[in-house]
Amino acid sequence: MTRSEVAYDLAVVGAGPAGLAAAGVAARAGLRVALLDAGARVGGQYFRQPPDGFHATRPGALHHGYARFVRLRDGLGDTDVLLGHRVWAVEPAAGGGFAVHCLKGGRERAATVAATRLLIATGAHDRVLPFPGWDLPGVMTAGGAQALLKGNLVVAGRRVVVAGTGPFLLPVATSLAAAGARVVGVFEAGGRFTLAPRALTRPGKAAEALGYGRLLARHRVPYKGGRAVVAAHGDGELTHVTVARVDAEWRPYQGGYETIRCDALAVGYGFTPQLDLVAQLGCEIGADAAGVPAARVDRHMRTSVPGVYAAGETTGVGGADLAALEGEIAGRAVVADARGVPAAAHPAAVRTEARRRRLAAFADALLRAYPVRDGWTSWLRDDTLICRCEEVPYGRVKEARDLGAADARSIKLLARPGMGWCQGRICGEAVARLAGEAPGPPRRPIAQPVRLGDLAAMNERTSDDDA
Repeated sequence: MTRSEVAYDLAVVGAGPAGLAAAGVAARAGLRVALLDAGARVGGQYFRQPPDGFHATRPGALHHGYARFVRLRDGLGDTDVLLGHRVWAVEPAAGGGFAVHCLKGGRERAATVAATRLLIATGAHDRVLPFPGWDLPGVMTAGGAQALLKGNLVVAGRRVVVAGTGPFLLPVATSLAAAGARVVGVFEAGGRFTLAPRALTRPGKAAEALGYGRLLARHRVPYKGGRAVVAAHGDGELTHVTVARVDAEWRPYQGGYETIRCDALAVGYGFTPQLDLVAQLGCEIGADAAGVPAARVDRHMRTSVPGVYAAGETTGVGGADLAALEGEIAGRAVVADARGVPAAAHPAAVRTEARRRRLAAFADALLRAYPVRDGWTSWLRDDTLICRCEEVPYGRVKEARDLGAADARSIKLLARPGMGWCQGRICGEAVARLAGEAPGPPRRPIAQPVRLGDLAAMNERTSDDDA
């Protein structure tokens, strides 16, 4: 394993809005900064860019707030941008600071980046709820459909249903419709106008919501509240879905079903912060307003581990505006800590903190407005897969509970959900909810799949260093 010849003042993991903002602030202040991301281009999931070979006459057409991304990207200064670096582990270094273990390049050669301080801005991934047929080709997360469109200019299907809960369904539906898909319906499991009172507290968000409404009307896309996709159907591929009218707990009303023909389903139930690296380092993990695990930070984005900072969705899902602001705050804190001065001494600190509180309050209100209701379990059949990697059906989970498994870990040991390729990233929250638990923080010692040879090489190097 090769160690980077340059020891950085700061390593930032994640090149989304938070990571870009933090790296830019620190680099412009004169710190040596490395920005690492698994992608081929900066921007993260929110500002996902198409491949270099794609021609786009309007580069910001698929992005909201693209000018902000351009400012963040162009403000990186002398940051060393290390793309194609998939970080699978971080740990304290023997001589102080941190070692960031990566697999880099197309052939994924092992490398380690050393830095005095570490900022984790790894974002979030789609929350998934299993239902009959969710493993059919053509069924994908809302974030997956958006990533296909932004990153590869590929439309998910010809006739698309968008379903789930939360305001993210709106940009997904409108972008797919604008790209040529026939979006045959947006089905919100919660109330149809849940967003309205929250949006009115922020004029900018109210205008944004109205804009999505106009786009849905222009493309003749029906938007229905109190509806959920409770099953997907097809022989080898998706051909239609069952949509049910649901009550406040998401239990279907008797007789309130309709069948809709489609070849793609984009379904989203919000997002879950990606906390593998935070957990590896032993940083304190709390919960966001929806009860989902999130990194605990102080008002300067410092975690409970000295020298480690977190920003963006890692600290709780709040959107790109809040993520970029938190990245800016974290970058200033890193600079202040490196210089041994108070972080609050920056002239803009008071204004920035006030704005962060407003954005965070709005984000918390949205999280509370779009919870996952327990009635989704009524959609399940005994043969519904809960864990796709290990092909564990709901019936086997129930058998584990009947045998006395009273928590998610016991269910995992008896029935094997979460023991496959994704290590519970997809099914972990569903299993916890089926066990009657709140979702817990990850317990994975490795954040990304890694070759055994790379693990062995790291152990050999550690032994050599100790000698």
